[in-house]
Amino acid sequence: MKTRRHFHYAILQSMIAVGWVTWGGAEPRQIDTAKSVVTIEVKKSGILSAFGHDHEIVAPLASGTVDGAAHEVELRFQAASLEVRDHGVSGKDRSEIQSTMTGADVLDAQRYPEIVFRSTSVESEGAGVWRVQGDLALHGRTRPVTAQLHEESGRYVGTVRLRQTEFGIMPVKVAGGTVRVKDEIHIDFDIQPLR
Repeated sequence: MKTRRHFHYAILQSMIAVGWVTWGGAEPRQIDTAKSVVTIEVKKSGILSAFGHDHEIVAPLASGTVDGAAHEVELRFQAASLEVRDHGVSGKDRSEIQSTMTGADVLDAQRYPEIVFRSTSVESEGAGVWRVQGDLALHGRTRPVTAQLHEESGRYVGTVRLRQTEFGIMPVKVAGGTVRVKDEIHIDFDIQPLR
């Protein structure tokens, strides 16, 4: 009986080890910031939303690590580096949106220059699928967020949803609030560790 219990325990430990080697490896690995992509989607709403814009924002990674042995992920961004990529708007409008986003009313990049995500737990949810929980520090506040990610050819792909107001950011309104952006935003990520 004791031998059987040890055998099952050894199999379980091996499965966990194999899962983490696949996910992150035995040593901390740097994220390939040039090949990793993080995109933020902000939708419009309001009575006159037809006159507003949905926003697509690219968030270049400043740095990041994946530590499979410690079950940890850390991603860092510079708030001022986030870039508006809205389609179908003039260069002038895009510049104004960019200025509003990094300015005091939204990200306040001068006061809060860094955005940091640190995982608190990573759990396997099946072959190549993980549930990652962690803390996101944004706009001077730190809040828990959860993402489900899956592996695609050595890359980790997933989506996070969060509300701007949870981080003390009031969604932008114009024309007396008849055109505004939604509180909830979607963050799509495609993270690739250095090989």
